[in-house]
Amino acid sequence: MTNTSQDSKTASIFEFVSRSLGMLAPAVTIFLGEQLNTWNGNSDTLLSICVVYPIIVLLLSLYLPEKFRHFRRPVFITGDAILVGYFISHIQFAAIPSLIVLIMVNTSIMSLGSVKQWFISMSALLASLYIGVQVNGFNPNFENPFLINVAAMAAMAAHFIITSFYTGRQNKLLGHLHQKLQSEQSKHQNLSLKVAKYISPQIWESIFSGNKEVKLETQRKKLVVFFSDIKGFTALSEQLESEDLTELLNNYLTEMTNIALKYGGTIDKYIGDSIMVFFGDPKTQGAKKDTLACVAMAIEMRKHMKVLRQQWRQQGVKTPLEIRMGINTGYCTVGNFGTESRMDYTIIGREVNMASRLESAAEAGEILLSQEAYALVQDKIICREKGTISAKGFSRPVPVYEAVDFRHNMAAKSSFIEHELPGFSMYMDTNRINNYDRDKIAKALESAASKIKSEAQMQG
Repeated sequence: MTNTSQDSKTASIFEFVSRSLGMLAPAVTIFLGEQLNTWNGNSDTLLSICVVYPIIVLLLSLYLPEKFRHFRRPVFITGDAILVGYFISHIQFAAIPSLIVLIMVNTSIMSLGSVKQWFISMSALLASLYIGVQVNGFNPNFENPFLINVAAMAAMAAHFIITSFYTGRQNKLLGHLHQKLQSEQSKHQNLSLKVAKYISPQIWESIFSGNKEVKLETQRKKLVVFFSDIKGFTALSEQLESEDLTELLNNYLTEMTNIALKYGGTIDKYIGDSIMVFFGDPKTQGAKKDTLACVAMAIEMRKHMKVLRQQWRQQGVKTPLEIRMGINTGYCTVGNFGTESRMDYTIIGREVNMASRLESAAEAGEILLSQEAYALVQDKIICREKGTISAKGFSRPVPVYEAVDFRHNMAAKSSFIEHELPGFSMYMDTNRINNYDRDKIAKALESAASKIKSEAQMQG
């Protein structure tokens, strides 16, 4: 038996004991009233119902189908209210017993924490009271023997003692369940965070938010596809130890991935030093904005390579690594591919192949665009015509364009000074230099220039 079934059985038994003691008050009142000839009419039927009713409710609770269990307490408490209403009419509104059963049934109703349920149960009680008056007549008798009052109060006391005990057990059980739930939530959260590292954050978010079904399905969408790799990485892999090469590659992929996520790109896969990213799924801003975001990402990646090259140079990597990139915009098939047991969320199609061909045709540091991508960003990005390339799988030569930089950056290009040679690297944006640092920089450059000239003269 599962813990849930055991907890449900325990709750039903506690409710049975509490309800039995609750019914003890009307049962004792009816029995003593009959012995003392206090009530008119036949009380045997009502007395039998008070005794049998808790047993019937217990059996129904234990064998009620799981899908109806959430109706169990509201329905049975409404049944309690109906029985109490008829009981009050039978004892002709005797003050103390009537008040006692009203307190007990109201306590049970309010334990559900629902005002709506209170109105439903009290309406049922009043309806039952009205029917009882029609059957038993209306002869209010607020006075009744002392013995009946004492017995009714004793039964109420027993009921509240058991109910308090049951409530304490329930609170303890709820505390245990709460701790268990928190532990399970923490476990699943940690697991989901681990799983998230294997898939793109956008796809992970779509799955866990319920926006995407985890099943084999695809759709056609206009996407922006990006490919990049490191020029000269194969040669570098022959020069470095595997541990150093792994550290360098992971550093590169981490930095490039952070930039891709910054611009909203969906990381498709890593293939060695190659990165495949697409824009437009699962979220899109439209083909134009998606393409512009992709080009902006590529430009920042190219600039950030200067920082990485300086870091790698300090680590002993003398080869000046550059990246080449290809970008294409067009309709692709996107979705889950594979089998029901192992899926891969990716994109396929002719336009994906085109982006890959552009990346292969690019020179070191170049960002090549297809005709479609160029048309969407030419108003924001300065591009150069690069002629055409013959791409495998395409019958005609394909026109390509090189993305240079944003137009607003090029307008202020005079503020940029950059140069890189073996043993020398300089990247300076004069617009971003603080006035109080200009003298320091000028002196450092003059000192460096003087040293270079001095060494040149000595070597001459």
